[in-house]
Amino acid sequence: MSKGSTETDRDLLRLISRGKESAFLTFYRRYQGPVYRFALQMSGRADLAEEVTQDVFMLVMRTAGQYDPTRGSAASYLYGVARNFVLQRLDRERPYLTALDDPGSEHADLAASDPDPLTDLTRNERIESLRKAVLALPPAYREVVILCDLHELDYAAAAAALDCAVGTVRSRLHRARALLGEKMRAEERCAV
Repeated sequence: MSKGSTETDRDLLRLISRGKESAFLTFYRRYQGPVYRFALQMSGRADLAEEVTQDVFMLVMRTAGQYDPTRGSAASYLYGVARNFVLQRLDRERPYLTALDDPGSEHADLAASDPDPLTDLTRNERIESLRKAVLALPPAYREVVILCDLHELDYAAAAAALDCAVGTVRSRLHRARALLGEKMRAEERCAV
C-alpha cells in the first residue's frame, strides 16, 4: 500500500493546494468513481457524467485550499459540486434525453446472466421503469434518492452535500419515495 492511500482527505486536499500531483492522483482515484456514478444517476447520460466528473476535479485542483472540513466530508463536498454542475447542464440542455431511452444502452442488459428469459425480461423492465421514474423526479427529490438510497449516504452527509438541513433531506426523501411508489404502481397497472 502506498503512503498516499493512507492520507486523510484533508491532508490530500492541503497537498493538492500546494501543487502536489501525487496527492491529486490519490484523491482522484479515491473519488472519481462515486462522483461519476452520482452524475450518471442524476442525469442518465454517460457523456454528461464524464464532463461533470472532469469539471469537479478541475475545480478541486483550483480550489483545494478552500475546502472547509467543518462543513462536511470531502465526499459530501464533491457530491455538492457535482450536483451543481449536473443541474446547470440539465437546465441548459432541456428537454431531458437519457441513455435509458436507448434500448442499446449499457443499462439495457443488467440481468443478462439470468438463465430464464421471462424472468430476465421482467426484471429488466422493472429496473428500466424504476430508472426512468427516478430520472423523472424533480431534481430536489432525485438527488436525495440518489445520495441516500443509491450512494448510501446518511442524512447528515446528504444534507452537507446539498447544503440544507437534515430535516429537509428526510422530508424530501419521504416525498420522493412516495412519488416513486406512485409511479411504479401506475406503471404496473398499465402493464396489466
